[in-house]
Amino acid sequence: MVTRPATVGWRPGEHRPAFSPADLVVSAQRIREPVHIISRTSDGALGIGRGGALTTDGHVNGSEFPVVGTLPVLPPESLGDPTFCHAHGTRFAYIAGEMAGGIASARLVEAMARAGMLGFFGAAGLDLDTIDRTVAGFARRLGGVTNWGVNLIHNPANPRHEEHVVDLLLRHGVSRISASAYLTLTPAVVRCAASGLRTDPSGRIVRSVHLFAKVSRPEVAEQFLRPAPAAMVNALVAQGRLTETEAVLAVRVPVAEDVTVEADSGGHTDNRPLTTALPAIRARRDALVEQFGYLDPVRVGAAGGLGNPVGIAAAYALGAAYVLTGSVNQMAVEADQSEDAKALLAQAEETDVVMAPSADAFELGIKVQVLRRGTMFAARANRLYEAYRSYPSLESIPEEVRNRLEREIFRMSLEQAWELTRQFWQDRDPAQIQRAHAEPKHRMALVFRWYLGMSSRWAITGETERRADYQLWCGPAAGAFNRWTSGSFLADPANRTVTQIARNLLEGAAVATRVHQLRAFGVPVPTSAYGFAPRPLCWEAP
Repeated sequence: MVTRPATVGWRPGEHRPAFSPADLVVSAQRIREPVHIISRTSDGALGIGRGGALTTDGHVNGSEFPVVGTLPVLPPESLGDPTFCHAHGTRFAYIAGEMAGGIASARLVEAMARAGMLGFFGAAGLDLDTIDRTVAGFARRLGGVTNWGVNLIHNPANPRHEEHVVDLLLRHGVSRISASAYLTLTPAVVRCAASGLRTDPSGRIVRSVHLFAKVSRPEVAEQFLRPAPAAMVNALVAQGRLTETEAVLAVRVPVAEDVTVEADSGGHTDNRPLTTALPAIRARRDALVEQFGYLDPVRVGAAGGLGNPVGIAAAYALGAAYVLTGSVNQMAVEADQSEDAKALLAQAEETDVVMAPSADAFELGIKVQVLRRGTMFAARANRLYEAYRSYPSLESIPEEVRNRLEREIFRMSLEQAWELTRQFWQDRDPAQIQRAHAEPKHRMALVFRWYLGMSSRWAITGETERRADYQLWCGPAAGAFNRWTSGSFLADPANRTVTQIARNLLEGAAVATRVHQLRAFGVPVPTSAYGFAPRPLCWEAP
């Protein structure tokens, strides 16, 4: 806000002074115009002046209003940390997150890149050939555009697959990688961060790979905010996976330069409120930046529960350098999610979510947040986990329990389910089959994980006869989005492009931010001004 001397006045022009509630709402939402906070001389009431002219002749006459201050334009580009846009070649500090199983599709990622934002391809759960073909396609279709990336998910059950994904991403020169579901650093993720480190002529360290870390706990965030552990780096050098130069530079920079605080989100989540998680991790970031004396910015972004403009604005107000959306993008035209699944998501309310066992960390008891309404997946998956905890092998499951699992969940015998499971691992990691023969408990886990994995694929492909088994990763943000878009043009599935979703969220967040600014300075703007209604938005020139 620019404060004005008491002798500065505002003379109305095309727009009349706004003092009534209706006029205040209209003026407060004009984010691409500077607005003046004015005072009514008769009673001292504060209002808003748009356009017109300022007078500085030393006095305010009867046709003018004293100016208390001026707020500059507030376009969506001004939200967040400008260093984010500079580092990643974007126009907006906004990311469409990496919904697994390819739901965050190539088409979605490319649309975000062309719109001046950032999107991560949802590589988790996909085979290497599919990831390889998709990543190669990005380079062909986007040319020199680099504001796109790919997900790297921690895979404790199959670390070799994690390593192979890293090999693939580095071979293709992917410059932005989002690491998710990590509880501790692995050699694979450290190699991502350190590969290609070099110095420019001034001695500044330059990254070839910009690693994002999606975290929900301060102790996990700290691992990514510190330099890579020397022992791990040295082991990678000994294996020929890092050079000596890369190793020397790796101990001078944090593993990740962007840390995304994942609050109450779909999929992997600790269900933590953003209002407590983000400040805690920002404080940890500040302490570590001071401790290690990093020269380049280390940013903290926000994810989870961001389904309407006020939520986006709140994240920026908390100090988020950028925001990342997930659940809402599953309903986007470009999302590789079946129309049947999108229809279920479009009916969700904020409370229609529940926790269920995770396929990739089933044995550890880690859970993911999924849609509850319209599907029985969560209840059935929890029954499988209880069976896993209660019995040492498939053969030891009591007949009555076994029959119910076969009839209600698998729709086949457990022997048939094992055969399908065996075929899957035969192609991907035969060592899992060998271990299953030696460890009956592991064999049971693999069979149960087959159901968990297939449940998400049935949703993606729209196997309507298995609708009750759909696993739809979903947080409260989906319900907030549905409530906000109800009755608007975004209620029509055909209009829900990922860029229209993003642009409307950002536009509305800028409006909410402007309204808050005015109210903070005492202007009695009605709360209805926060209610930005979705509308078709084009992309104005910067």
